[in-house]
Amino acid sequence: MKQQCRKIFNTRRFLFVLVPIVLVSILIFFSGTILRRIGSMIVVDDRPLYSDAVVVFFTGVEYYPRLIQAAGIYRRQLTRKVVINGNRKTAILRELENKGFERCCPWYMDFVRILTLLGVSEKDIITISAENAYDTMSQAQAVGGELIRRRFSKVIITTSKFHSRRAKYIWQNMYKNRSTIYVSPAAADPYDPRKWWQDGRQIRWVMAEYGVWLYYWWKRWSL
Repeated sequence: MKQQCRKIFNTRRFLFVLVPIVLVSILIFFSGTILRRIGSMIVVDDRPLYSDAVVVFFTGVEYYPRLIQAAGIYRRQLTRKVVINGNRKTAILRELENKGFERCCPWYMDFVRILTLLGVSEKDIITISAENAYDTMSQAQAVGGELIRRRFSKVIITTSKFHSRRAKYIWQNMYKNRSTIYVSPAAADPYDPRKWWQDGRQIRWVMAEYGVWLYYWWKRWSL
């Protein structure tokens, strides 16, 4: 009886040691695949057809790669207009303006200069002042609403790779049955879904994106 109990105890002790080792080994073996999947799920890259305009997202990070992407789309003759937006104003900036502060030049001037340098005709650049656009949702309302008013029915949006799926989700839901949305994320954007966990900045981007998605789901199901 004692020998049988000892055998059971030894077996359990062996399993107690073996199981964690096996689980850790599996996690290590598949971690690259899992992490790459996590990084790629937030990215969407359409093959855009000819559209009325390409919109350069202003909110967020890495704006200049988006300008480069939009100019490339224009040069490939996939669109006839490039839309830039900005001029966001905080309460502090408005207070400074009330005290007499004036910009040295229009808010869009540098962006227009970059686009023309990259081959976009200045007459094909549309500037939209979105003073109250502080996130993807408010930007979609300000810019998308103006494009609908102009009767643009097909739109390409370019943004950072990690932000692309959420941007498309918001625009598609906001302008359902009124506009066809394509997404073409900035190729020069530094985000790399294959090894994002190796860079602190990219880790923050991914965590923030999934955090916002969780908020969307919570908000949807809590209604």
